[in-house]
Amino acid sequence: MSTAKPIQQPDIIAALPFLLRLRHAFSSWAGLFAIAVIWEISAQISNLTWLPPLSRVLARLVELFTTGDITPHLAQSFGSLLLGFGIALAIGLAIGLAMGLNKWIYTALDSYVNALLFTPGLIFAPILFAIFGLSYWTRVSVVVIYATFIIVINTAAAVRNVERPLIEMAASYGASRFTTLCRIVFPDAFPLIVAGIRMGVGRAVKGMVNGEIFISLVGIGGLVSRYGKQFDFTSVWALSLFIMLLAVLINKGVSLVERRLTQWMD
Repeated sequence: MSTAKPIQQPDIIAALPFLLRLRHAFSSWAGLFAIAVIWEISAQISNLTWLPPLSRVLARLVELFTTGDITPHLAQSFGSLLLGFGIALAIGLAIGLAMGLNKWIYTALDSYVNALLFTPGLIFAPILFAIFGLSYWTRVSVVVIYATFIIVINTAAAVRNVERPLIEMAASYGASRFTTLCRIVFPDAFPLIVAGIRMGVGRAVKGMVNGEIFISLVGIGGLVSRYGKQFDFTSVWALSLFIMLLAVLINKGVSLVERRLTQWMD
């Protein structure tokens, strides 16, 4: 009579990484799968004009790519996004570091930077029209306005919140100001600075879409506006879903870079 081979403890230990990955994948995708099922069932039952089934939306999204309708718009959108975020990153880090390192600059700019962070970027549209007209630089400027101030605030806060005992210890050992900045301040502030950059990327995507929908009517946002005026809700939902997926992928990419750059802290 044969008996089943008992599971050895080393076998269980070897399977733990796979089980943990499986659990993480399930927890990450279970909510999204539930939303997709609810969307599909609700749309099929209600038969609302403005809520097409998810299956039809996904089919339309695939069609937009296979026919090439979305390709030129992607190039326009990504161009303004990359340039605008690059400018926002340079300005945000420069001003944020200055505010974090100098209390007079911080006092002078803090109230204005916080006010601009919570001010809708499209309020500046008339000013951008006057300066750049309906040009490429108008869209880039909207991205810069959306992304800059969150980077400034996080960078300044990161530098100002560096643990003072570390700075005092460096001073007691005779470290120069430059050495203290390079060896103490910047490494300690780096994780929060990178977190601000990650949030800035999300706001940059939002600025790109808003600028294209309400200002220039080009790129992905312009395509959404055109389909909206035609009451083509399936195409609008397809592009909206693509924009959400794009934002998630960019956020995941920045998070991966953040983990790689901060793994020395583990």
